[in-house]
Amino acid sequence: MENFVLIIAFLLIGMGLRRLPRFPKETAQVLNLFVIYVSLPALILLKVPTLTFSRDVLAPVIMPWAMLVVSAGIILVLARFSRWSREITGSLLLLVPLGNTSFLGIPMVRAFFDEAGIPYAVLYDQLGSFLALATYGTVVLALYGNDRSTERPQIRLIIEKVVTFPPFLTLILALALQGLTLPAPAVALFNSLAATLVPVVMIAVGYQLTPRLRPEVLQPLLIGLSIKLLVAPLLALFFCKALGIDIASLAVRVAILEAGMPPMVSAGALAIMAGLAPEFTAAMIGVGILLSFLTLPLLFQFL
Repeated sequence: MENFVLIIAFLLIGMGLRRLPRFPKETAQVLNLFVIYVSLPALILLKVPTLTFSRDVLAPVIMPWAMLVVSAGIILVLARFSRWSREITGSLLLLVPLGNTSFLGIPMVRAFFDEAGIPYAVLYDQLGSFLALATYGTVVLALYGNDRSTERPQIRLIIEKVVTFPPFLTLILALALQGLTLPAPAVALFNSLAATLVPVVMIAVGYQLTPRLRPEVLQPLLIGLSIKLLVAPLLALFFCKALGIDIASLAVRVAILEAGMPPMVSAGALAIMAGLAPEFTAAMIGVGILLSFLTLPLLFQFL
C-alpha cells in the first residue's frame, strides 16, 4: 500500500508543478529523457546480472511475449474498425502490450505471493517488459512517432533505432556481466540512480495529466484499459488452463498477475516524447494505475 500512496503523491506533485509558471512546458520531456538515459539503464545494470536461469523461468519469460502478440493484434483490429487516429493507435500499441511490471508489479507480487514470487516478477519484467520496450517499443515509435519520415521506415532504420536505444544497449551489457559481482561503489551508484526512475517519471506523467479529456479519446481510453487490466490477464489464465499448464505453479500465477498490470510508465514516457497523443497517453498511465488498485485484487481471486 505504501507504494500506491507514493505513486499517487508523485502524480499529484506533477499536476501541482504544472500550475507553477516557473516550470517550462518542456519540463515533462526533460524528465522523461533523464529516465530513458539514466534511471532505466541503472535499473537494468542493477538487476539483470544477478538473475539465475532454470526451467521454472519459462512461464514468466514466455508470457509477456505471448500477451504482447495478442494485445497488439487486438488493438490493430479495433483501430481499423474504430478509425482511431495514428497517434492514438501508436500510443495504444505501446501502452496495452507493455505493463508496469517493475515498480507496481514487484510490490504487488510481494503482497500476494510473499518474497518467493519476487524472482519470477523480476524475470517477467527484465526479460519480458524491458526487452519488449527496447525492441518492439522502438519499432512502434519508428512507425507511428511524429519524427517518422513521410515514407514507411526501412528495416535497416528500425534495426538502427533498436540497437542504439540506451536501455537496449544497457541490457546487452548487463547480460554480458551475467554472474559477475559489481563493485560496491558501482552498486551504490546504480541503486541511487535507479531509485530516481519512479519519482521522476511519475511526476512527468502527472505534469502531463489533465482532469478533462476530449470526448473523442474516451472510447479508446476505456477500450485500451479494459484490454490491459481485464482482457489480457483473463486470456492468459484461459490459455494456461487450455494448454494444461499447472495454474498452481507459483511462476505461472505470478506471470498471470503481471499480465494484468497497468500500462508501463516508461512506455508512456516514450510515447509522449514521440508526440503520440500526450494527453491521452498520460491519462492511460494515470487512470490505469488508479484502476489497477481494484482490478489486481480481483484478478488474484481467480488464481
